[in-house]
Amino acid sequence: MENILNRISILIVLPVLLVSCNQKIDNKYPSNVMEVLELAGTNRSELEEVINYYHDAGDTLKLQAAYFLIGNMADKDYITYAVSDSSGDEIGFNVLDYPDYKTLSEAWDSITEVRGNLHQKRTGVFHDYEKITAEYLIKNIDMAFDAWNKPWAKHLNFDRFCEYILPYRSTNEPLEEWRTLLAEKYVWVIDSMADQSDPVEACRWINNDIKSWFRFDPRYYEHNTDQGLKEMMDVKMGRCEDMTNLAIYSMRAMGVPVTSDFTPYWAKTGNNHAWNTILNNEGEVVIFMGGESNPGDYHLNQAKAKVYRKTFAKQEENLAALLEEGEKAPKYINRSSIVDVTSEYIPVADVKISLDKKIPDGEKFAYICVFNTGEWKAIHWSKIDNEGKVNFTGMGTDIAYLPAFYINGNIVPAGNPFILDNNGDVVYAKPDTENPCTLELISTTRRITKNTTDNIEKVFLKEGETYELFFWDDGWVSCGKKKTGGKPLEFKNIPSSALYWLINIKPVKDRPERIFIVKDKGEQVWY
Repeated sequence: MENILNRISILIVLPVLLVSCNQKIDNKYPSNVMEVLELAGTNRSELEEVINYYHDAGDTLKLQAAYFLIGNMADKDYITYAVSDSSGDEIGFNVLDYPDYKTLSEAWDSITEVRGNLHQKRTGVFHDYEKITAEYLIKNIDMAFDAWNKPWAKHLNFDRFCEYILPYRSTNEPLEEWRTLLAEKYVWVIDSMADQSDPVEACRWINNDIKSWFRFDPRYYEHNTDQGLKEMMDVKMGRCEDMTNLAIYSMRAMGVPVTSDFTPYWAKTGNNHAWNTILNNEGEVVIFMGGESNPGDYHLNQAKAKVYRKTFAKQEENLAALLEEGEKAPKYINRSSIVDVTSEYIPVADVKISLDKKIPDGEKFAYICVFNTGEWKAIHWSKIDNEGKVNFTGMGTDIAYLPAFYINGNIVPAGNPFILDNNGDVVYAKPDTENPCTLELISTTRRITKNTTDNIEKVFLKEGETYELFFWDDGWVSCGKKKTGGKPLEFKNIPSSALYWLINIKPVKDRPERIFIVKDKGEQVWY
């Protein structure tokens, strides 16, 4: 059960999150600033202009703010994506060519049948340190300081200001100047408030306005290029990443301390999610969803295995900081500006296990995966010690996991799947071929089942369609196919004690079917 309802009342220990803004002014630049200046090449003069501007003005606090932004700029980019086929050729897929997500998915499946699996290919990376101008940075810093003067922002110390108000970007969206427009758009908020010292109330006023004109649209799941403010104001819709970014721009322009948390992948359903967090006057974090739900009204009902918080500051203890040049890691957890906050949301346990598989030469890390849209997907990592053991810290309980390696961009099993139960114990799901069983199945995912008037349990399978049952044994092994006929599907002589997966054999864009185990009395438990 989630231990948060309306808010997460965990005090953020910001020294863990931040590289301090309070660098001592010296004749020599801080080391992280020097690193970025060297990366900037011909754009170095723009960054040094910002430093010199505040140094010459004698404004030491704004100079430290400039050091913070520049010193943490090495991993800040605008990244573009395009849909490509199995050969890597772009197909010109535009989500707005389709009236709804159902039509888009059908088109995606049709294209897949002809051109193989489709995926999002990175088409461009535009580094901030090569593109950003002195004018842009100076305006961002000056306006951020103006926003800090709002009555609801005065509780913020300088470190929190640097992380929650000062940043000029949120994710990998295009560089745009958004503060002027949004500060003017929400100038009325202060006069509408009952308590002008309350950032949560200011957040509600601003978010209510966003809700009036912007909405979530699932078609944007296939628009992986993060939208900038201009595009969002034009189309007035986007995915959760866009919604959180829009809230961040709008709130920070008004001095409301907001960032975003995310789960790389849900643990018991498909997809992933990002949402917003706001710091209240007590330094506590309250969750909300930009453009959808206000602080105090927002709930996360899906099972979470891992939650991360986005920061602007580079984090020295995460995976990205440990990777060597050219070394790759799975999507989402390879970011250098995130911090693990899972324990603020749910009960957690450390998973200390030995890897069953031989460790490939040169592999220093192992990953822990959840099952999501038909695949095992990595959500956390661990160093591999000299004895082949790993420790995956702070994992959500009552969830099925698979330890894995990441080799040539692929998830490769490093051991057997297991359930991390509510007591924090690891329970392996190993197929027992010596004691086979018979399974009668009525669904591919957990449903609320009801008895009909003739006491026959309803079958949640499509009449006349073919389903295939698998069990896991170092990969999915087929138990055969069955066509539905109004009765439960019966599979005989199946290895017991395994992890199972029943799917409709028709190709679909995202596999919705869930994995399950069967307990001693035939109880089907879904993960």
